Amino acid sequence: MSETVQAEEQFTIESIPEPENIEEVIYSLMVNPNLSTINYFNDFSEQTISPDAIGDSDTDEIGSFDLDINGTKMAMSTHAFHHHLESDPQKATEILIARAVRKMLCFGATPSVVSAFLYHIDFADPNGYQIASGAKKGLENAAQKFNLKVSDRKIRFDHFSEHGPVPPTIIISMLSQVPPGCSMTTHSFKKKGNHIFMIGKMVDDVNSSEYLEFYHGISESPLPAFSIGDEMKIQECLRKLHEKGLIESASPVGKGGLFFTLLRAAIPNELGFDITTSAETRIDSFLFGEAMGRILVGVNPDNEEEFVDAMSELNVPFFTLGHVTKGEIRIDDVSLGFIDKMSAGV
Repeated sequence: MSETVQAEEQFTIESIPEPENIEEVIYSLMVNPNLSTINYFNDFSEQTISPDAIGDSDTDEIGSFDLDINGTKMAMSTHAFHHHLESDPQKATEILIARAVRKMLCFGATPSVVSAFLYHIDFADPNGYQIASGAKKGLENAAQKFNLKVSDRKIRFDHFSEHGPVPPTIIISMLSQVPPGCSMTTHSFKKKGNHIFMIGKMVDDVNSSEYLEFYHGISESPLPAFSIGDEMKIQECLRKLHEKGLIESASPVGKGGLFFTLLRAAIPNELGFDITTSAETRIDSFLFGEAMGRILVGVNPDNEEEFVDAMSELNVPFFTLGHVTKGEIRIDDVSLGFIDKMSAGV
């Protein structure tokens, strides 16, 4: 058993002390390049990014384009993963595809095609073939569960090691359809007073999170909590909510956990949020854990009753987080300042 796999199996959340100062954790994570607010709307076209430009994009990493003159649109997204391909390639691949599908469905797009590229596999290492076999199983299982066609799959073996150790990595690209006349639901909060709900389960899990790796310096931990069955229920739930027009914004809980997902939703329209954490879940897990199968949605108060009824009928876990503010950020009645404090000068 490799040292990495052994360290992953030995890790438990109980070994991580709960932080006493949440604000200190937040601002420590803000300097993480993967979570910096400037990185939320970055692309290759700009040499330097100004804080004044933050918020120009409202697609949150989903590219959409017109397919024909009838109004049919397509959406495309690319995702990569290198964690745990050596220890659990099937589950890691399923998580990667589920994450991409969840993001597409948040915007109202219907995922239809996926392609996968597995590379940096050591040709001389027998474990390389096990990684390839596991990734293939994960790709095929996720495609079958999520009703996706696999358009292409490739593997690149490394015959030479002069470049040094490079972790095996899988990259997937996903293509989705957006029906004519269907406007895409973006991730950004739309207006003050909208209610914020979480769809999915809250669990005590900080595995493989930016919080665990960047703040605590622990790079070896198990994959985040994940159930492909729960993902299927969440996907059906999103489709129904879009059909009924009950959500004004939607985004999957991703990098940085709930807090940074909220921040990404607040920045474009310079809004804020006031939320209450759960007494049944560790606060660091609640705010920064990256467990799968969770969606953050904004609901107009006029639609709240119908939204709650729909969620009850769908039998999918959900709970109220709080509401959108004019710009202030509050957690458990403690103010962390205003949204401009979280972006300017980063």
